Amino acid sequence: MKNNLVKSVFWVTVSEILFNLSGYVIHSVAGRVLGPGDYGRYGIVITLTTMIIILVGNGVPTAMAKYLSEVFESNPIMIGVIKKKAIILQSIIIGTLTVIFFLLAPVLAWALKDPTLTNLFRLSTLIIPAFAMSSFYFSYYTGLHKFNIQSLLKTLRSLFRVTIIVALAYFYKVPGAILGYVIAPFLTFIIGWCIDKFRVKAEIENQIQLNPNKAEIVFEYKKLMRYAWQIVIFFLAYELFISIDLYLVKGILRNDYLTGIYNGALTVGRIPYYVFYALTVVLLPAISKSTSENNHAKTSQIIGNSLRLMLIILAPAIILMAYFSQPIIKIFYSARYLAAAEPMAVLVYGVGFLTIFYVMSFVMNGAGKTKIPMIISIIGLTLNSVLNYFFIQKFGLMGSAWATTISSFLAMLLMVYFLYREFGVVISIKSLLRVIFSSGGLYLTSTLFPNENYYFIIWSIILLSFYFIFLYILGEIKKDDISYFRNIILKKK
Repeated sequence: MKNNLVKSVFWVTVSEILFNLSGYVIHSVAGRVLGPGDYGRYGIVITLTTMIIILVGNGVPTAMAKYLSEVFESNPIMIGVIKKKAIILQSIIIGTLTVIFFLLAPVLAWALKDPTLTNLFRLSTLIIPAFAMSSFYFSYYTGLHKFNIQSLLKTLRSLFRVTIIVALAYFYKVPGAILGYVIAPFLTFIIGWCIDKFRVKAEIENQIQLNPNKAEIVFEYKKLMRYAWQIVIFFLAYELFISIDLYLVKGILRNDYLTGIYNGALTVGRIPYYVFYALTVVLLPAISKSTSENNHAKTSQIIGNSLRLMLIILAPAIILMAYFSQPIIKIFYSARYLAAAEPMAVLVYGVGFLTIFYVMSFVMNGAGKTKIPMIISIIGLTLNSVLNYFFIQKFGLMGSAWATTISSFLAMLLMVYFLYREFGVVISIKSLLRVIFSSGGLYLTSTLFPNENYYFIIWSIILLSFYFIFLYILGEIKKDDISYFRNIILKKK
């Protein structure tokens, strides 16, 4: 079980790294081609539009993935039933959302005190249905535990994003970049549909024939909606939680240059979150399956392994990104964005806390305990908004970075508490102390190296090597862990 979990996480992580690497290539090119002012406008439009489709559009597909993971082996005849209900419900929601967003474009521009954003918001309306169609198949294959197909689609979308968005941004500036965000996911949807029609559908029919005694069970829309609405509220609160600082920077400071600088800090600072997003793709169906089988031991083992994996990898990544923030910003955006290095060095810690919270939220969602992450997200959003409002006025961009980091830390602590309450699972004190001790040594050692040139890549590799060797000596990284990763990479069973 552990080998399958880690193997799935590995390959989904590879596709997520490629996907998010493509995103950073896009942001890097856009930042250079458009300049800080237009890059700030581009960031506002794309962030808001994708935030809306992510928070609303992922509700039904996530619910579909949960219920598919419970029946794809035991009762395959229900796959088509659940999928059909999800398609109808999702089409109604996305169609309505698309029309509403288009009509509200002038209102959004007015709220941001920039009427010139109206036409850009209207153009970005097309992102909503395109993104929803693509994401539907990601969730569909996730629910069927076909992580290889999910990874393939994610990788292809990465290629489409880089080639199409970069080309259109170069020739048509901000409108071109926005249109690229429409074309790339739509092409991915077409490929996902073809794989379903010509391959997966036949596999499901064969499964049904091998299970002739299984009957179709009535699956009501309200079952999807009952689960989906809490997921939607969670996504709404969470996406606002991680984005409200950018909107408040724009609204309070009213400066496109500073908005672009902060968007750069926020985008690069989110690298750890994007990498570990892959873990949520695997965890939700895995937890859904184990809890539906009432296998508490398996559920606890999955959670424990996931927490340990995150802690070991996340801690050194955050420390090194914070210390080497200046050359990292230069690589992604050039020296014109160097002012983003200081807020990024703070934000990356907040993103680390948020990453743990977000991944563990999918543990709760997979177990059907959707109210807990929903409520914590609302608390985090409220605190982050209040702190940002006051901190930005007094401390500018650094104030926003600190506000987000403080509120993220609180959200993480609340999630860890509820994990312990609901599952009796927290990371062991011994493991926590080992990682803290090793991370502290990593930080102190990193200060001996210069942090203003591109040699930081070499220093980081050296420091990470000593970090992992030290954890191996302490016994936190075991021979079994190394064997698992070796087998995964070599594709051995």
